[in-house]
Amino acid sequence: MLIFGKFSVIFLLSLITMTLAEPPGCKIRITDRGLEMLKAETKKFVEEELSNITMPEMRGKEGRFQYTIKDVKITELNLTSDLRFQPDVGLLFEVQNSSITLNFQRRILYWLFYDEGAINASAEGVNIFTVLHLIKDKDGRLKISNVTCDAFITKMRARFSGTLGRVYDFIGTFLTTGMRFVLNKQICPALNHAALVLINQLLETIPVRTEVDSYVGIDYSLLSDPVVTETSLDMDFRGMFYDLKNENETLVNYAVNPVVREYDRMIYLSLSEYFFDSGLFSYFKGGLFQMQIMPKDLEMLLRTTYLGTIMMLNPALMEHPLSLELEVTSPPRSTIKTSGASVAVNCNVKVLVLPPGKPAVQLSSMTMEGKFNAKVSMKGKRLAIHLDLRRFKIFSNQSALESLALIPLQGPLKTMLQISVVPLINNYIKRGVQIPLPDGIDFIEEVVEYHNGYIIVGANLHFRTGLREIIERKLSGETDNSI
Repeated sequence: MLIFGKFSVIFLLSLITMTLAEPPGCKIRITDRGLEMLKAETKKFVEEELSNITMPEMRGKEGRFQYTIKDVKITELNLTSDLRFQPDVGLLFEVQNSSITLNFQRRILYWLFYDEGAINASAEGVNIFTVLHLIKDKDGRLKISNVTCDAFITKMRARFSGTLGRVYDFIGTFLTTGMRFVLNKQICPALNHAALVLINQLLETIPVRTEVDSYVGIDYSLLSDPVVTETSLDMDFRGMFYDLKNENETLVNYAVNPVVREYDRMIYLSLSEYFFDSGLFSYFKGGLFQMQIMPKDLEMLLRTTYLGTIMMLNPALMEHPLSLELEVTSPPRSTIKTSGASVAVNCNVKVLVLPPGKPAVQLSSMTMEGKFNAKVSMKGKRLAIHLDLRRFKIFSNQSALESLALIPLQGPLKTMLQISVVPLINNYIKRGVQIPLPDGIDFIEEVVEYHNGYIIVGANLHFRTGLREIIERKLSGETDNSI
């Protein structure tokens, strides 16, 4: 009975923990197809790192021979490599049965004979086994925490040149054994530095908490360590916008947890309703959703509608211009269904007379309910939305009778919004927001799918520049101008 009670408590605590876990607003899956695209770049990067290996000058004595080896340079690498997912750990980079060609200078003294010249050597049967351990660091950033590396060279051959080249062939085995040992010891430190320093520099170009514009920022911190299987790397990001003036006032995430089941594309980006709602909430808190417009095309209609009100207040107001003041009264909300995405907006509209040099005079206050179709698109690694006004309704805040009088205004006001207001909004949001990808890598051939509560963008990946160039730009402090 006691055992059963303990089991029940443990089960209950586990259930509570699962329930309280913060759901992601953004998910990214990189598939084995995406990893296939990275293989060529990874191989090129590793070859560049290995070619920069420096080896110390070697001195020694064997019987009557004294020798010095210096200026060791790797001149050619022929690597047969593979890059794949290592389940529950990260990435595996493997090199099998490959070769490395070297050149170095020798000085050899035998009795009274002295000789120097170049040695061309080849390391054959080069095998490297490197595992990159991926984690979420304390700042919520994807990071390589550790590298497991094992490298060995099966054999090494040397070809001598110079006046006594053939004479010294018999000590080639002795020299190459030492060289093989030293080279073996240099490979893993070079790859450790490449991963823990250079590749982590690349990962630092992924935005974690950054400004979007002068109103809001976005939080792309990882919620947990990445989940790695044989076929994919899955990452859960917070995906939350916040008001720059009050970063602690954020929307709580009660949205559906996005689900990615596909593996056909190189990469999948999934965004829940919370991702969009937190942006709308933050812009609302930042005071962006209010404007005043001078409706020239509607002025005559407005004067006719409110003629009685103006005459009762002050007939002299007939000579002054009219204005509409629009202010969103609550954070807009998004809805995502298989049929598409939409945004619902509630707005207070005030009809004002603007006598020069005096305070505005309010003629009426009405409520506007609008519903916009929202089309999501991707360009490079920026997510953008295009809005189109779908439904529009106004009614009076004062009486049902006045609401009837507003019916003739519905059509003209909707047209005005479509022509004047919606284009302003679309122009402001067309630049979009960057998604959590490193510099130099873009989405191409993307397809947007709508599900109940979230969207999925499936795409392929494209390198605009090599890994080396991206890292060097990061080290020099340059930014990606395409963002």
